[in-house]
Amino acid sequence: MRLEEEIKSSRFDSELHKAQVNILFSAAWLKHMALQVFKQYQLTQEQFNVLRILRGQYPKPICMMDIASRMIERNSNVTRIVEKLLTKELAERLKSEHDKREVRIAITTSGLALLDALDKDMHKAHQGNLTEEEAQLLNSLLDKMRDLNNENVHEINLLSGSDNSTKAAE
Repeated sequence: MRLEEEIKSSRFDSELHKAQVNILFSAAWLKHMALQVFKQYQLTQEQFNVLRILRGQYPKPICMMDIASRMIERNSNVTRIVEKLLTKELAERLKSEHDKREVRIAITTSGLALLDALDKDMHKAHQGNLTEEEAQLLNSLLDKMRDLNNENVHEINLLSGSDNSTKAAE
């Protein structure tokens, strides 16, 4: 269904404005679809994100700070999320060989099995009308948009005086 029909509005300042609204709307739609699948597995979106990060490191464990830096939602409470995964026995806590104070987290075989099943359900839920080539183009355009946006945000921060790098230098 077209965006205009979904939001019952056809007034946009420009095609770029329409694209921005479409991205926000589509992100909310994708999140809703994903949450329906996560609910079947009694997982939150953040727990799923951490499990995927852990699987990406498998079989090596990873420290909490590295997990936090890879989260989709950067302000997530990683400690709380990991504790829930430990309780569900989807992850395990390991001591660092080099620094006994450092705690490292690894995915368990139960966590891997759960992700395998969940991935199949996610694939079914998100099978869309995009070809591989269209998905590749979409990914390239989204990456391009974020690259430009990151430059603009940095410039806006410099102009407003809220850039952390300039404050640290003072």
